[in-house]
Amino acid sequence: MSLTDPVADFLARIRNAIRARHQKMDVPASKLKTEIARILKEEGYIANYKAAEEDGRAVLRVYLKYGANNEAAIRDLARISRPGCRVYVGRDEIKRVQGGLGISIMTTPRGVMTGRQARREGVGGEILCEVW
Repeated sequence: MSLTDPVADFLARIRNAIRARHQKMDVPASKLKTEIARILKEEGYIANYKAAEEDGRAVLRVYLKYGANNEAAIRDLARISRPGCRVYVGRDEIKRVQGGLGISIMTTPRGVMTGRQARREGVGGEILCEVW
């Protein structure tokens, strides 16, 4: 099975796992997904992640995070830039997500980072997704 948009698949799997109240979930690993997971962990949206191997395939295992009253740390995720419609922004056009309550994850010439970091470093790029 070939996926045309592995990032959208990754986000959908996170969304589904949270709705089903899973503690962890696995996705086929890639450098980009690992970077997205790193940012989600740094920003406190997931508990942890690690690269594993199952049946000879590289797998990214993501440990989801829930609050005291079993409320998920991630309320929702949205894919912004898609293979059919890429969304690029300059450093002055990076918007705040949910009035500053969420984050945008973007690829820049300096690597994958949040919109806040990109604004601070003065670089633009492609907005992959928004998390809140």
